[in-house]
Amino acid sequence: MRDYVKFYIDGQWVDPAEGLLPLEVINPATEGVAGRIALGSAADVDRAVKAAQKAFPSWSSTSREDRIQILEQIVAEYQKRYGEMADAITEEMGAPAWLSQRAQAAMGVAHVQTAIGILKSYAFEEQRGTTLIAKEPIGVCGFITPWNWPVNQIATKVAPALAVGCTMVLKPSEIAPFSAQIWTEILHAAGVPAGVFNMVNGDGPTVGAAISSHPGVDMVSFTGSTRAGVEVAKAAAPTVKRVHQELGGKSPNIILEDADFKAAVTGGVRSVMMNSGQSCNAPTRMLAPRTRMDEVIELAKAAAESTTVGDPTGNAQMGPVVSELQWNKIQGLIHKGIEEGATLVTGGPGKPEGLEKGYYVKPTVFANVTNDMTIAREEIFGPVVSILGYDTVEEAIEIGNDTPYGLAAYVQGSDMAKVREVARRLRAGQVNINQAQTDMMAPFGGYKQSGNGREWGDHAFAEFLETKAIMGYGAQPPAE
Repeated sequence: MRDYVKFYIDGQWVDPAEGLLPLEVINPATEGVAGRIALGSAADVDRAVKAAQKAFPSWSSTSREDRIQILEQIVAEYQKRYGEMADAITEEMGAPAWLSQRAQAAMGVAHVQTAIGILKSYAFEEQRGTTLIAKEPIGVCGFITPWNWPVNQIATKVAPALAVGCTMVLKPSEIAPFSAQIWTEILHAAGVPAGVFNMVNGDGPTVGAAISSHPGVDMVSFTGSTRAGVEVAKAAAPTVKRVHQELGGKSPNIILEDADFKAAVTGGVRSVMMNSGQSCNAPTRMLAPRTRMDEVIELAKAAAESTTVGDPTGNAQMGPVVSELQWNKIQGLIHKGIEEGATLVTGGPGKPEGLEKGYYVKPTVFANVTNDMTIAREEIFGPVVSILGYDTVEEAIEIGNDTPYGLAAYVQGSDMAKVREVARRLRAGQVNINQAQTDMMAPFGGYKQSGNGREWGDHAFAEFLETKAIMGYGAQPPAE
């Protein structure tokens, strides 16, 4: 059993300021206790912020080459712990071993490698006439990260922040904290200077709120639900700090009439099921031509029913959802779909046969869904696909945009001119055409209630920089 009851502050592992308040971490596949952490307090956050403030003058003035060297050392240390990181993610949040190895753990190191590549040539200064435009690190950053892609969401904030010269305090998810502990050990072994990176475990209402409201934090970056994001913004408002948020989604997947329907429908369903539906950009609303609806339903049914569910340490394609709370929420929304008149194609309430222990959900598909139904409006965050019909492409675009969210969207078809036109008209921060591969340089973030700001690639650097205009910088000195 893992016992992680210290916080990482000013380069050292320290006891909680107000004594040990332990929290058990549950393995969602077994419902057993996998370890424990300590819950922090506002006093712990204050210690961490002061350490980050103390470290900022020296770290922000380091050379590009110095920061590249530290990031490269992080990559080297990460590779040594790669297998351990993947195992921890499977244990803490139930991702199947194959997913933890190939994607979850892989994304953690990929963001650091991407930051290195960008940093080598990033322009921090530009002269326009006699004015110098300088981009400078914003200061102390507060990071609040989720459990669904735990180390990915840590790395996508920490790597660019380190690269541009910021210092930081991280509050990882208390539900899935093991990977954050290993991440912190990696940074310590890599020689990140004391106070540059600090970690305090805890819950949102205590540690998260303390980070968001702390006057010594210059910007806060939060990934999680839209509801929690609103609370972060409220807490941050009195100190007028920058707020970056990556929040919920209800992404449309528009399958055009000329698409390869087997590939499009099967790929769309599998994309939702991959992380047990626990991805904010999952294509959970499948929009298909009504003239092809019978075919779409059969293909979606086959894809869902061929998804193997089981022990994430084995060969199952899909593991459990993260917690009992999450399982209950998903069950409630499945029942709501049935009550509101959607057609249950496959899956449904309860656990898959033979899986009574663990927070497993049946891969579920609903058809005849209308966009006013709860399952089409709310983010389920579970392995549930809703199929909606459309008669014209104009109607598909209208339905696709009829959501308070705008994180991601998907378009599939053969006529690339038409596909591109539809993609341009969708109100989402990232649009994927024909199941395109992941692009580490593609900015990630949302329109509307899916957040503000962007992560990934060079766009992430901008979130952690202030812009200074020095007028007269290039002018000739005054004559004597």
